[in-house]
Amino acid sequence: MTTLGIIGAGHIGANVARAALAHGYDVVISNSRGPDTLAALIKDLGPHARAATAAEAAEAADLALVAVPLGRHTEVPVEPLAGKVVMDANNYYPQRDGRIAALDANGATTSELLQQHLTASRVVKAFNNIYAHEIPTDGMSRNTPGRRALPIAGNDDDAKGVVAEFLDTIGFDAVDLGPLAESWRVERDTPAYAKRTTARELRSLAASTVRVQQV
Repeated sequence: MTTLGIIGAGHIGANVARAALAHGYDVVISNSRGPDTLAALIKDLGPHARAATAAEAAEAADLALVAVPLGRHTEVPVEPLAGKVVMDANNYYPQRDGRIAALDANGATTSELLQQHLTASRVVKAFNNIYAHEIPTDGMSRNTPGRRALPIAGNDDDAKGVVAEFLDTIGFDAVDLGPLAESWRVERDTPAYAKRTTARELRSLAASTVRVQQV
């Protein structure tokens, strides 16, 4: 059984957990307050989910998801995620995260910041442009007309393949935007952000997006 390790038990983390569990994954999920605070969520998720510390969730993960506020990304444990594929759901909200000069100047993307922190991991952008509650409900069987697509980006093709397979399993097509440096095309306030699209529509939106200064 494949284990999804989730760091961040907010809306995105909890709903990716629900989608994964519905498709045969085990889930180990963590937050910043400790496993005891996740009792109600674990009861809701069921017997194939368990609460843990962030380090324990990272250690248990065959595939990991980081869904913490961007301003806290340097708190993600490094060593237990070495060599692993890490999905990054971050978006930049200055009012929440504080100003980050590299992002304000378009000198980096949010996922590049996580990759700089997790130097021995393979980070793939995923789940940042979909409303959390739609993750366990919008999935469709492969080749269903109108199947929703979600974007991915990463510097490692094999890692992107792993994430594309996971997305396919839970019911979504994956659209590869290229390296992490291109993930800005689907970040906050872009045309593709939170928009339900097919793969063809998403490719077109991403290709036509113009980068603007962060505000």
